Amino acid sequence: MALNSIIPVLRIFDEEKALQFYTDFLGFTLDWKYAYEPGFPQYMQISKDGIELHLSEHHGDSCPGAALRIEVDDIKTFQQHLVEKEYKYAKPDLESTPWQALECRVTDPFGNRLIFYEDQYKEENGAESYE
Repeated sequence: MALNSIIPVLRIFDEEKALQFYTDFLGFTLDWKYAYEPGFPQYMQISKDGIELHLSEHHGDSCPGAALRIEVDDIKTFQQHLVEKEYKYAKPDLESTPWQALECRVTDPFGNRLIFYEDQYKEENGAESYE
């Protein structure tokens, strides 16, 4: 028996704002969306480079304010690409952390935090472990 993947469910309140942030700004692709019937809350899947996220307008699916860490191969290029998009509500910076990661943090319109990071320890030491 093996665990194969994880798909976080993030709470959203407005489909249009969510798609503007996740697809237009971050570059995710809308894979599918579903509502029980017109006028009901939306549930959708977005993806980028093998990362899948579910976004839900349903009250009980999750709470706003979640935090996700997403590893990126070249965080400096990724961050620069986001800045060049000139998204009105976010101008993400790079932060070097005490745990030897370089991070680019963005918060979606619903309070969910996405922390894109590159592990500097592995890069500097060629190691998979901190031991």
